[in-house]
Amino acid sequence: MRGPHNIFRLIRTGATLERTGAMTDVLDAFEAPPFLRAAARTLGWPFKWLGYKGDPSLPPVTRALTVMGPAYIKFGQILSTRPDVVGPELAVQLRVLQDKLPPFSVEEARDTISRALGVSSESVFSEFSEPVAAASIAQVHKARVAETGETVAVKVLRPGIERAFRRDIDTFYFAARSIELLSPSSRRLRPMEVIRHFEGVVMGELDLRLESASASEFAANTKDDEGFQLPEIKWNLSDRRVLTMGWAEGLPLGDNAALDAAGHDRQLLAERVLQLFLSHALRDGFFHADMHQGNLKVAANGNIIAYDFGIMGHIDEYTRRVYAEILFGFIRRDYKRVAEVHFEAGYVPADRDVDEFARALRAVGEPIFGMDATRISMAKLLAYLFEVTERFGMETRTELILLQRTMVVVEGVARSLNPRTNIWEVARPIVEDYIRNSIGPRALTRDLASTARVLARFGPRLPGLVEAALIRQSEQGAPRPAPTNRIRAAGLVVLGALAGSGLTALAFLAG
Repeated sequence: MRGPHNIFRLIRTGATLERTGAMTDVLDAFEAPPFLRAAARTLGWPFKWLGYKGDPSLPPVTRALTVMGPAYIKFGQILSTRPDVVGPELAVQLRVLQDKLPPFSVEEARDTISRALGVSSESVFSEFSEPVAAASIAQVHKARVAETGETVAVKVLRPGIERAFRRDIDTFYFAARSIELLSPSSRRLRPMEVIRHFEGVVMGELDLRLESASASEFAANTKDDEGFQLPEIKWNLSDRRVLTMGWAEGLPLGDNAALDAAGHDRQLLAERVLQLFLSHALRDGFFHADMHQGNLKVAANGNIIAYDFGIMGHIDEYTRRVYAEILFGFIRRDYKRVAEVHFEAGYVPADRDVDEFARALRAVGEPIFGMDATRISMAKLLAYLFEVTERFGMETRTELILLQRTMVVVEGVARSLNPRTNIWEVARPIVEDYIRNSIGPRALTRDLASTARVLARFGPRLPGLVEAALIRQSEQGAPRPAPTNRIRAAGLVVLGALAGSGLTALAFLAG
């Protein structure tokens, strides 16, 4: 039964793309072959009258996604983080996609709260405002807790949103399978993988308990950060469809006139928002990935307040070290070292020429350093860097693309506060501090201790693990060593692990 429904929804999608003039942009972005272009046009053009028109003042693709509903808006936002899939031009257009929809009624919100918490919402909240923000997945109300009198923000999922998203995701899978069938060359873009990634992100956002957990972890990581604060999660008033947290009282970070009238130092705020983001990304590996002005306020004491934790980024420790060394190499204009780090990390194939790669990196860095403070951009540097590394065969790394996209947003926030903010000078102390703590003697000690803990846990199993590996090797045609040699091999594994840990740390130190 789903097949006909999916086909009809695809026809309407194609019709909307045609009616808004977005079809050509989409086909060009995906480098669609002639056969697929003909199929898409055949699907959409004859049914243009079925499509939605939208706001003609918006760019074509943005307009089309906006009128097609919540799942398409969210899909567009996620694709904005994948220029490797949609191309850089369309990715830039999708970044300005506004996640705003008409609000649903207060009565529906209260009914959702009552069902989620198991008690009447009137008994929980003595005051409950009209929506103060309405997005594709949820909307936010200002409320007062009846028991304590505390003012809170209550985020409530849209009624029926899970069913609507599930229906559209099913259509996206149908489209991805059809594209792979009609155009085998499109498989290099891995459309099914893109949809699976989208599904994972959206399903996480549709369970507000996960956002509560992200906010809680973020708060634990940043509790000692000077000049930064987060609203407290009210776990007893939160559930899968409802999230309640303390109300963030402050001035919007984008309202310069109000900030000036309140006596806040905008240069200090610009530096703080940049340094906080870099600290969270490098030190913690867990950062707010949606740090635009709409999610940031300034408290009366000058603290920056962040909220809305639906999109968070994560980077593992090894990737953070590599990223810091790359940034540090650019700050010092040591392009040979930046090139070596890419090869050491395995980002660039070993058969490429490291000196040629270093020269390509110099062509990226030097023009930027020749700019004045108002034009220097770390985000632009990262964008150029990804272009160069792609030419040298580096595979796309989704977590670094999300980091780069967030860096663009954070730089924009800083520039709006003070256009003459020198991004490099602000970033330098954060990167240098991370280098000292993570690639110095203390890091060596931590790495060795971590290796020892792993060996202590798996040590008794190492001979068996080696035995299994050698059996697999013998099954592939290699001779199986004698028992004595197997024991020696297990010992060598232990010694090799210890030596490898020490050499890795020393290599970081030497670099």
